[in-house]
Amino acid sequence: MRDGFEETTGPDRAHSAAAAGDRSIAAREISGVTATGDNPRIDARQIVMQRSSTGSPVVQRLSNLPKPPTRLFLGRDEDLARLEEVMAAGRGVVSQAVHGLGGVGKTELALQYANRQRDQFEVRWWVTADSPAAIQDGLAELTALVNPELTLTAGHQDAAGWAVAWLQNRSGWLLVLDNVEDRGDVEPLLGRLDTGEVLITTRRDVGWEAVVDGCLRLGMLDRASAVRLLVEAGGQSDQLTAAVLADELGYLPLALRQAAGFLRQTQMPMSEYLDRLRAQPAEVLNRIAEGDLAERAVAQVWLETLNRLREQRPAAVDLLGMLSCYAPEAVPRDVLAGYPGGGNVVGQALAVLASYNLVTLTVETVETHRLVQAVVRAHAQIPRLANTPEHQQPSSWPRIVDQAVAMLNQARPRTSPSNDVDSWPRWLTLSPHIEAVTGHIPTDSENLEAASLIGQLGFFHNTQGNYNRAIVLEQRALAISEAALPEGHPDVALRLDNLAQTLVDLGRPAEALPLQQRALAISEAALPEGHPSVALRLDNLAYTLGRLGRAAEALPLRQRALAISEAALPEGHPDVALRLDNLAYTLGRLGRAAEALPLRQRAAEMRQTNGSKASE
Repeated sequence: MRDGFEETTGPDRAHSAAAAGDRSIAAREISGVTATGDNPRIDARQIVMQRSSTGSPVVQRLSNLPKPPTRLFLGRDEDLARLEEVMAAGRGVVSQAVHGLGGVGKTELALQYANRQRDQFEVRWWVTADSPAAIQDGLAELTALVNPELTLTAGHQDAAGWAVAWLQNRSGWLLVLDNVEDRGDVEPLLGRLDTGEVLITTRRDVGWEAVVDGCLRLGMLDRASAVRLLVEAGGQSDQLTAAVLADELGYLPLALRQAAGFLRQTQMPMSEYLDRLRAQPAEVLNRIAEGDLAERAVAQVWLETLNRLREQRPAAVDLLGMLSCYAPEAVPRDVLAGYPGGGNVVGQALAVLASYNLVTLTVETVETHRLVQAVVRAHAQIPRLANTPEHQQPSSWPRIVDQAVAMLNQARPRTSPSNDVDSWPRWLTLSPHIEAVTGHIPTDSENLEAASLIGQLGFFHNTQGNYNRAIVLEQRALAISEAALPEGHPDVALRLDNLAQTLVDLGRPAEALPLQQRALAISEAALPEGHPSVALRLDNLAYTLGRLGRAAEALPLRQRALAISEAALPEGHPDVALRLDNLAYTLGRLGRAAEALPLRQRAAEMRQTNGSKASE
């Protein structure tokens, strides 16, 4: 036996030989492989072949698996068992589709199955099936090995058809159709095969249940398996950092193996790789170990899909860009109602993205993997090339971020978090996505819609006692407002006052005081005399002075705030009752309890009256 081929003598064995040409050979018998001509190529496969008494080829063992399965195969025992169960249960031809996000391990699962079941199949044939032409090529290659004489006279299409007929008339074979792009490309093939097993891997979730015996959606690895993969394949020992890195990589098998291979080869500390991933995720996801295939980098796997979608469904890529501005967790689908074009455009775009497993859909939410987001963000920030440099289009990223902000701002509650407890669950749901999109807003942004959204979230965090987080958000909202608005604008006063209130709540009234003094000055200059907002600024400044032990300075501010509120608001308004109470409190601090008592009584009567009206 030589190079995987074995022949036995039979009636069809020729007993004479002839040759012509300068570099021809003639032999009655040849044991081994002979090649002639310039630059000969020998394609040796694992094959045992003999001829029957009629001269037709009889294949005993044939395999063209593209590579050995990985030895460190973790976290997929249940998936492999489900796959084996479906394949073992059918009669005639049995077909199974394995679909999932690019890099989730569909091809590796198919390799593991084909290897573990090798004793069950005479033929294990692997076809890259991302296009009709590729499928035809893969089947024609099968014919070339089983019936090489036919390929000398038959065209490519006929050779592929012969392979299908040959499989159709035998059992004990496994046909793997890897990376199928379009279900319609393989449906005719499934319809022509009567026996054997067909295993399909695909990124597309496009109703495979209608044409195959089973459909398996492959998800991410569990955390324990992801950590073990990083440690063992990466030659590492730091379990704690491996757990954090696994979280950052979202338990995606390809990303984990890519990281492990790079770590083992470079001996880079895992903590350094983690820092680089956080700082430049797209660049790190494009980095592979020396000797690995560049196209298998996580970023390249998804960019291929994104480029195809950009040509065919640009709205889907655009919407994915906006989803990549949000947190890698469930986004309420109603947030997307503000996307240009409306519900029909959004529905079609989400359907396409889900068919490629780029998003996970439920009836109410849509979720995007964190690494998909990183690659999409990097892709969106690249200027679009044109035929000439002067026609190069700028990056679409600023527009995408602004639209992502607009959709969230439209979806947020319109009531104040301090007055509407029922709005809190909505704020809690939107909070991680507002935080995430805030991180993508340029530092020099003048987007007032962003300032409003960020400021309101800061206000919500204040009501929850998350003062440190509220300060960061309120500072950002103030910076955007000051950049976008003319000096002395009332909205700047609002941002100043909100930030100051949070500083006071955090026990930092001395830092809050100059902010509130500035806010009051702006409001008095910009608003009509006696405006309710001026009363609010006066009252807030008085409160801060009181916290600083300066109640005497606070008293005239309280009195003025009450006078403005009584003049500007209807009798019995809740804000008037609040001003009465605040003034009474300051009088009490100054030892003037007798003056404070009637104010408190009056405020209580107002609240009682308002409560009675509400109950009616």
